[in-house]
Amino acid sequence: MTLPPDSPAKSIVTPPSALQTAARWLLGSALMFAGYSHLTSKRQDFQAQVPKSLPLDKDFVVLASGVAELSLGASLIVLSGQRRTVGKVAAAFFVAVFPGNISQYLTRTPAFGLNTDRSRLVRMAFQPLLVLWALWSTGALNKVRDEQN
Repeated sequence: MTLPPDSPAKSIVTPPSALQTAARWLLGSALMFAGYSHLTSKRQDFQAQVPKSLPLDKDFVVLASGVAELSLGASLIVLSGQRRTVGKVAAAFFVAVFPGNISQYLTRTPAFGLNTDRSRLVRMAFQPLLVLWALWSTGALNKVRDEQN
C-alpha cells in the first residue's frame, strides 16, 4: 500500500540516536578545527593540495574552503532541526574536495605528514567514509529508509 505524499504517516521521521548525535557533534568539531587550520597553521599545506588544473587562486580556494568548513561544522552542531539538509551539504562538500586528495596522490605532494603514496592512498580511501559519516550522523540515510517503508 502506498501512502499519499501528504499523509501524516509519511511525515514521521526517525529521531537520531544518541550515537548519531555524538557522531554529528564530533564531525562538526572536526570540520571547525580543519576550517580553522585552513585559515592559520596549515594554510600552505592546503595550498599544495589545490589541483593545478583549477583556474582559481590557490590561496582563495584554501580560504574559501576553510570558511565553508567552519560554517558546515558549526551548522552540524547548532542547526539540529536542519541536520539532514546540513548532512547532505557536508557530504557534497566532501565529494567536492576529493579532487584535491586525488591531485595530492598523483603529484606525490607531501602535506600533513602524508609523505608516501601509501599514506596518501589511505587518506583518499577515508574520504568516502566522511561522506557516509555526514549522511549517517545527520539521519539523512534514515530518511531514505523511512521513505521506502
